[in-house]
Amino acid sequence: MEAMREDEPKYKEWIELRNRVIGAISVTMDLYGVTPSAGALYGTMFFEDEPMTLEEMKDKMGMSKSNMSYAARSLLDSRMIEKLDTKRDRKDLYRAQSDFYVTFRNFFSTKLQRERDVMMETIEQVLPDLKELILHPDTPEDIRQNALKDLHKLYHSVEFYSWMQQFIDMLQDGHLFEQTKDIVKREVSSDLDRE
Repeated sequence: MEAMREDEPKYKEWIELRNRVIGAISVTMDLYGVTPSAGALYGTMFFEDEPMTLEEMKDKMGMSKSNMSYAARSLLDSRMIEKLDTKRDRKDLYRAQSDFYVTFRNFFSTKLQRERDVMMETIEQVLPDLKELILHPDTPEDIRQNALKDLHKLYHSVEFYSWMQQFIDMLQDGHLFEQTKDIVKREVSSDLDRE
């Protein structure tokens, strides 16, 4: 492939268009709790054709090594980028997940699974003690009644988190997206044909 000429006016126009999308990705990632700099890193990596080392990311983004490491770790934890098994000059290589359906699935299933696990672990620890408090003969009636209300709320929460686990499983296996992806592809294709 022929090297691009950075002095070409169309090159600058193309980079500006790309940067607008990277900026939008950065803003939308912020809505999901990812720092704007991590969002900008993801956007930059999204357009890269080749995997990048942390050093290359740092240079491309003009970020400090510590900020770059934090941003990359955040994206790795959210499964928006992946660390490859191969290396370049003994340095780890990373690549962005470029399929937004997969990115959405990975990000939300990771976050929802964490919420579900933390809440269910706590609820399962609290329920026996709460039941014991309710049944204990020395528990004052007003505390018993409030503890019973809490018990019912927690049982309802267990139902919700059971439903959430099923949703997470559907999200992770990808079947949730297959039908809607095909419909959307047809609609987008039709819209593009009209333009």
